[in-house]
Amino acid sequence: MTVLVFRRIGLFFVFALMPLLMANGGAAQQSADPETARIEKIIRNYLLEHPELLVKVMRKLEARQKAKEVAGIAGKIQANRDALFTSSDDFVANPMGKFPVVEFFDYQCGYCKRFQPTMTRLLKADRSVRFVFKEFPILGKVSVTAARAALAAKMQGKYRVFHDSLMGLRRRLSEAAVYQTAKDVGLDVARLKRDMVGPGVARIIKANRELAATMGIRGTPSLIVGEQLVPGAIDYAQLTALIEQAKTNCKVC
Repeated sequence: MTVLVFRRIGLFFVFALMPLLMANGGAAQQSADPETARIEKIIRNYLLEHPELLVKVMRKLEARQKAKEVAGIAGKIQANRDALFTSSDDFVANPMGKFPVVEFFDYQCGYCKRFQPTMTRLLKADRSVRFVFKEFPILGKVSVTAARAALAAKMQGKYRVFHDSLMGLRRRLSEAAVYQTAKDVGLDVARLKRDMVGPGVARIIKANRELAATMGIRGTPSLIVGEQLVPGAIDYAQLTALIEQAKTNCKVC
């Protein structure tokens, strides 16, 4: 077979046959052009004898798509850098840290509670990490109440202790539990209730929801580590590996 035929086979395979093979439920139509039909037959027969080629092609396509998605996320992070990393609305642990990690969370989210010890361990171990807390209540009315109360607790200088206490609750969260926790950590509950219904608190939650939508975040916990968006409660080893990668490669840190 000539080099020209091989080239035509390659082009046909990439631009014509693959979409047909990937189509759901539809059978490929016979080409009207005799030469194209002959090449089509050669390819089909070859693929039947060497199906592993399809696996290789699909892996390469998946890798290319993944790289495109990663680049898209990095672009969104760059475009929303200030809102993600430096908003004065957010509570920040290790505020002098250079490398940002952002968590979007909900106080009723079991996976967020599972991630809590990992976050605590990280903040004790690495003072170079600047950890940003993003209230993102998506699991119902009580989640909104808890998020509002946490932002109001920030006004009294007790955000972190209140946050950690709510995340540490093992019983079902309720409004009564939110206010009891506030009382237990020494918050002025009457003031808390006034502050949490203020327009500033509502604005922050609205802004966080809009930012999450822009970033394509739909669930909790969702982490921004350097230029990567990471869904789910990853473990300590995974988190620290991502942070070390960010320290080396991050352009927005």
